Amino acid sequence: MVTKQVEPVTIISLRKLSPGAPEPQPKEPKTFTVEEAVETIGFGRFHIALFLIMGSTGVAEAMEIMLIAVVSPVIRCEWQLEDWQVALVTMMVFLGYMIFSILFGLLADRYGRWKILFISFLWGAYFSLLTSFSPSYIWFVFLRMLVGCGVSGHAQGLIIETEFLPTKYRGYILPLSQIFWLAGSLLVIGLASVVVPTIGWRWLICIASIPGIVLILAFKFIPESARFNVSTGNTQAALATLQHIAKVNGSAMPEGELVEPILEKRGRFADLLDAKYLRTTLQIWVIWLGISFAYYGVILASTELLERNLVCGSGSEAVESVGGSEESTEGSRSPCYCHMFSPSDYRTMIISTAGEVALHPLNILGINFLGRRRSLCISMGCTALFFLLLNICTSSAGLTGILFMLRALVAANFSTIYIYTAEVYPTMMRALGVGTSGSLCRIGAMVAPFTSQVLMSTSLLGALCLFSSVCVVCAISAFTLPIETKGRALQVSLMLLPFVILLKMYLCCSAFGE
Repeated sequence: MVTKQVEPVTIISLRKLSPGAPEPQPKEPKTFTVEEAVETIGFGRFHIALFLIMGSTGVAEAMEIMLIAVVSPVIRCEWQLEDWQVALVTMMVFLGYMIFSILFGLLADRYGRWKILFISFLWGAYFSLLTSFSPSYIWFVFLRMLVGCGVSGHAQGLIIETEFLPTKYRGYILPLSQIFWLAGSLLVIGLASVVVPTIGWRWLICIASIPGIVLILAFKFIPESARFNVSTGNTQAALATLQHIAKVNGSAMPEGELVEPILEKRGRFADLLDAKYLRTTLQIWVIWLGISFAYYGVILASTELLERNLVCGSGSEAVESVGGSEESTEGSRSPCYCHMFSPSDYRTMIISTAGEVALHPLNILGINFLGRRRSLCISMGCTALFFLLLNICTSSAGLTGILFMLRALVAANFSTIYIYTAEVYPTMMRALGVGTSGSLCRIGAMVAPFTSQVLMSTSLLGALCLFSSVCVVCAISAFTLPIETKGRALQVSLMLLPFVILLKMYLCCSAFGE
């Protein structure tokens, strides 16, 4: 029996294919951070209002600080004060500023920038008004110290402004905020020239507190920082703020869900001294201290040079003393003397103060093209040189010109270090970083009056060399800063940036699994 061989058969199974589109893949959910939202929304009408309101905090702060310079000759005359007593007024103001800068910085990182800014303005305006009723020198010193405590919180306005600005605009807008400080300084000097000789210094202090009171009403138009809200887990408030800004600017929000890690540890002083930021923090503190020493040294030295005619050729008018004309020279050399500013003195102060805006265009170009570090190094070096030039025997016009350039340079220094400090620290410690720096820099401000009002009357060259040496140290410190912030996005937290990426990947995987 022959077996029939079965041939293998290949079976092909066919499936009907539809001519339609390929099978849909799960969509990747879109997410964005506050930084991405701020960059997408861009610059617009909201930021102009922010610039005007937050910048105006500089007007109030400048008027309160400059009051010390224009009122010093008057209270010296009224209460027959010695040099160290006049210097003590300035020192106590900045002592209050130093202590509360740290406190307000800690509170701002924990409870919000807006709340601390509002409280600081209420505090400052209240005690400033009380100062005008000071019955004695002791009360005046005590109340001005409390004013200094309140003024220390005004820096939160700069932080709010910084955190809402897109990266490419920060280098242009923030330096322009210095114009408001200039406006406040010029305003209080102009008011002093009219008010002090007519109705007295007490009315000047009352009038100078008005801008702070007006700003308290204007703060309701500015929201809390979206970066702060999202760092505390209040994502809905941050999203509402960003949507409001986009609506005001007439721009669109980025698509997707707002995602950012919650910062459990905020505002810790130890973070500033962490290995990652230790060198940066220490060098920033040195620069802040030196810049403050130079800045307030110039302001107080200007009034001292005009009041005592310490520079040859700056003027030969007799000093208006408490005694008669025969005792004018003797009175000017005594520890207690009375010499009121003349109209020409106020004019010199106004011209030199106007110098604060002279280098703004160059400073803006410098920090945006040379970078923050190089720009600050150059301006600090020039400041050291012009301090030494004050020792040259010159005319009244020459003195005014040197003071003009010094005010321009020290203002540029302050503007640059403010920007650098606000940019270099992440959100979790930005307010504390700025507050601590502002606090420690008041040590320089506390030493400045004893150099400008006490040492300068003994040794002009010694005082000027001290100012110049400190500026050289700051220039070296600025040049060697380890981080350049030009064009750098504001950091959330360098440790948490990988977490943001992982969180986005997790959301994508979750959607894919569904």
